[in-house]
Amino acid sequence: MPRAVDMWITRFLAAAALAMAVQGAAAQKRFTAEEYIAQWKGVAVKKMGEHGIPASVTLAQGLLESGNGNSELARTANNHFGIKCTPDWTGGKSYHDDDQKNDCFRKYRDAADSYEDHSKFLKRPRYAKLFELKATDYKGWARGLKEAGYATDPSYPQKLINLIERYELYKLDEGVDVVYKPVSKEPSKTERNKKPSTTSKPAEERRGRRPSTSGENITITQGRSIELFEGRIKFVRVKQGDSFRKLASELEMTHGMLARWNDMDKEAALSEGQIIFIQPKRNKAKDAETHVALEGESLWGVSQQYGVKLDRLAKYNGLPMDAKLSAGQRVWLRKPKR
Repeated sequence: MPRAVDMWITRFLAAAALAMAVQGAAAQKRFTAEEYIAQWKGVAVKKMGEHGIPASVTLAQGLLESGNGNSELARTANNHFGIKCTPDWTGGKSYHDDDQKNDCFRKYRDAADSYEDHSKFLKRPRYAKLFELKATDYKGWARGLKEAGYATDPSYPQKLINLIERYELYKLDEGVDVVYKPVSKEPSKTERNKKPSTTSKPAEERRGRRPSTSGENITITQGRSIELFEGRIKFVRVKQGDSFRKLASELEMTHGMLARWNDMDKEAALSEGQIIFIQPKRNKAKDAETHVALEGESLWGVSQQYGVKLDRLAKYNGLPMDAKLSAGQRVWLRKPKR
């Protein structure tokens, strides 16, 4: 009997050691910037809606401060922004050498708490001027953080701007999702013999929202298909490399007009699969009366989803045109009945 117990203990310890080794290997996995963004973009957009800090800036700071989530502070303390302890801090603490030996850093139960604390940190009076900037002015925010003393590195603003532009994080500030294609692998023989698909899902479908489209497609000479939104508004889908200028040239329109019809800046970057209306949107939705907002949505996004003019939606709901919506918030798609 004692020998059996000894064998059981030996097997248990061996299994525990194996489990710890597997767990340790997983913990050592290095995250890429794309993986970090995919994991935390939803939280950044949510905090933008709650606190008014551009999601692009928050994510760029997280990428930079945590090394894509790979820093020791991020892994052991869920601290993605290098926020240190202050006299009023009552939460967990983690000690690491920084400006001084064993500097005290805040420790969080969840990294999402680090994002919330970062937002509250920037609500201090010294950063008040930043909130006078537009939520889409990521360059102004990046430079303003340095001017307010957030970082001592003289190149800090440009580092943030480079990250935002490299990974197109500014799209999040405009209500457009960012998705990165996985690294392509060598196709198998079966895949090589497959007939290529002639259609691809637009960005709205990839995000779980399907635009209601109906009617015949009209293909023009450049290979661009013109579709009908709810059978009444013509639109095209953005291809890789498209801009308002390129679309306008193909469609024999002015790029400023196209941008106005979509309530966008004429120099705004476009996302592959995005719907661009080539006629004015309507004053109200065709069938639906209201829309229940999803987390991270903007009033502009709802405007594009239903083909309703942004200024009309703003008027119907008593909201600014750049409003960010809360999850579950009801949005009127036509003049509400009083």
